[in-house]
Amino acid sequence: MTPFDPKYPELRRRRFRPIPVRMLVPNVITLLAICAGLTAIRLSTEGRMELAVAAIVFAAILDGIDGRVARMIKGQSKFGAELDSLADFVNFGVAPGLMLYFWQLKELNNGGWIAAMVFAISGGLRLARFNASIDDPNKPPFAANYFTGVPAPAGAILALLPIYLAFLGVPMPPATLTAFYTLLIAFLMVSRLPVFSGKTVRMRVPPEMVLPVSVSVVFFIALLIGYPWHILSVGSVLYLISLPWGWKSYRDHERNAAMPPAAASEAATPAAPPPAFTAAIADPEPDHDDRPSRLN
Repeated sequence: MTPFDPKYPELRRRRFRPIPVRMLVPNVITLLAICAGLTAIRLSTEGRMELAVAAIVFAAILDGIDGRVARMIKGQSKFGAELDSLADFVNFGVAPGLMLYFWQLKELNNGGWIAAMVFAISGGLRLARFNASIDDPNKPPFAANYFTGVPAPAGAILALLPIYLAFLGVPMPPATLTAFYTLLIAFLMVSRLPVFSGKTVRMRVPPEMVLPVSVSVVFFIALLIGYPWHILSVGSVLYLISLPWGWKSYRDHERNAAMPPAAASEAATPAAPPPAFTAAIADPEPDHDDRPSRLN
C-alpha cells in the first residue's frame, strides 16, 4: 500500500491537503534571510564588503522577526524550526567566516582558512546544542532567561567588528590579530558562558509612553541607517563588556536556587533595624511647632 493507492483515495487527499498561509509567512521570512546570507557571501567575493555586511545585518533582523511573527500569528511548526536552524548556520556561521577570509584572513593562507572554518563549525555546534537543550527537563526555571554561549546572530555581528572599524578609518589590524579575534568569538559561541537573553522578561509599555518609545525606535533606525558603522562598533563593544554581567547574574540566581527556602527568603528580606531606631520611628521627637499644642 502506498499513499497513491487508488483503493485509499483519502490518503492522497491527506498528503496534498492545503497549508494555511499563516504557516507559510514565517518560512518565507526565513528564506529571505537565507537569500541575504548567500548574497553576503557573493558580495564579499566581489570585494563589496559594505554591502556584504549590510546583508548580514539584514539577515539578523529577519532572524529576529520570523520567530516573533510565527508566535504572533500561531504559525509555529517543526519544519519552520529546522529551517530556521539551517538558515542561522548559513547566515551566522558560514557567511561571516567567508567574509572575514576574503577580507583579510586569506593573507594567512591555510591559517586564515582554518580560522574561518573553526568559526563556521562553532556556529553549527552552537545551534545543535541549542536545539538539543530546548526540551531539557533538568534546566532550572531561571535558566530560561539565559543563553548558553553567545547566540549565533550576536556572534556573527561581533565577529565582523574589525570590518566596522576599518570602515571608520581605523588602521587595519594584523591578519594574525583578526584570526585570534575570530577564534575568540568562536570560543564564546561554543562556551558554557551564561548570556542574558531577556526572553522571559515581559516588557509592557504604559499608554503614555507609547509615543516616546515609538519615536525612540524610529530615531535608532535613523541612526543605524545614517551611521551604521558607528552604531555597530559601539553596540559590539558594549555587548562584549556586558558578558561578565550576565555571568554574574546567572551565578547569583544559581546561588539563591541552591540555598534552602528559609535561608533564601532571609537573604531576600532586608535586615531588621535596631530596636532603638524602631522605637524612634514609633514615637518620634515632636517638632518645635507641635510642642505648644501638646502642652496645652
